[in-house]
Amino acid sequence: MNTKAVLKRTVYLCAFIYFISYITRINYGAIIAEMVADTGLSKSALSTALTGSFITYGAGQVVSGIFGDRYQPKHLVALGLAATVIMNILLPLCTSSLMMTTVWCVNGFAQSFMWPPIVKLLTSLLTHEEYAHDCIKVSWGGSLGTIAVYLLSPALIVLSGWRCVFWVSAAFGVLGLLLWWRLCPVISMAPTVKNKASAKKADVLPLFSLLGILTMLSIVLQGILRDGVTTWMPSYISETYHLGEAIAILTGVLLPLFGMAMHYLAGMLYRKVFTNPMFCTGVLFAAGTISSLMLVCFTASNAAVSVFFSALLNGCMHGANLLLVCIVPPLLAKGNNVSTASGVLNACTYVGSALSTYAFPLIAENAGWSATLTTWLWVGLTGTTVTLLCVPLWKRSQTH
Repeated sequence: MNTKAVLKRTVYLCAFIYFISYITRINYGAIIAEMVADTGLSKSALSTALTGSFITYGAGQVVSGIFGDRYQPKHLVALGLAATVIMNILLPLCTSSLMMTTVWCVNGFAQSFMWPPIVKLLTSLLTHEEYAHDCIKVSWGGSLGTIAVYLLSPALIVLSGWRCVFWVSAAFGVLGLLLWWRLCPVISMAPTVKNKASAKKADVLPLFSLLGILTMLSIVLQGILRDGVTTWMPSYISETYHLGEAIAILTGVLLPLFGMAMHYLAGMLYRKVFTNPMFCTGVLFAAGTISSLMLVCFTASNAAVSVFFSALLNGCMHGANLLLVCIVPPLLAKGNNVSTASGVLNACTYVGSALSTYAFPLIAENAGWSATLTTWLWVGLTGTTVTLLCVPLWKRSQTH
């Protein structure tokens, strides 16, 4: 089964599933303005569905991670895809914000059953070197999904209204489910560590060691900046430079492109320059911190400069996310709990995302965008420091 052709096909299949997971998850946020205009419901009422799905998606990562180490990834991802297809079909049929919130919370939980099992699948089929290279291709699926949503949604809305966006997304989901069930291999779920003493030790995740705690903290900080910039950069640019609605499309396309570029750069730096993923992550945090400093120094002076450094900061955090959530879990787990490690660590990203969703608009409203940009700078400095503190601890953990 493990021929090169099958392995390559499986990697691209996972990338396609990740692409579908994005178009069936971020479509709601991308067209919420149109939904407000058409339904007459308030933006705050409709935004509750986004907040709820955000919470269920993050919490579901832990559940999905634990299940991923016990049940076939093929079955878990298929279950998640089937549920998200149903939710995307149902959402346009909802007649109240409460119904929409309920449906989209279920969708968030369903979506969480994709990434940890995919990590389990790939780490079971590939060597670490192959996995470190190919997980970049899978992560690009999410970026391409984001671009597809922001480019295709306006055309679909013009042709047939906002409801069509969800139904087209569901159609993609059906296609993905059929391909996944037909092409995804079944892996062995038996323990991979032969020695009983070693197997028992491998089953204990070092998530609550000093290294594990610092790693989770660095992921939270990365999540604050990655999703904080993604969410609030349009408001910052629009309110500072009065660019209007055009900034939404610019953000929807530019940020994923920077994210893809930084995914590639982060993977190359890890594989060819820095073999320590925490040091490589520290370098990306430092680059993001410098980008934040440039934003502070040039705020309100030049729109192009602000957009560039915002996108660069966001891209650096996407690169850090690749290392911390894709590369680190299999190395940290050292055994048969890679899906659990992936789920727990990925959930930390959404703790940071939730903090940024609450804190950044509060700071902007009470102290202005200059104070918000300064906060980004301090978060970047803290992330750089925490991640570099992990470097010697990481070296020590990998020699034992």
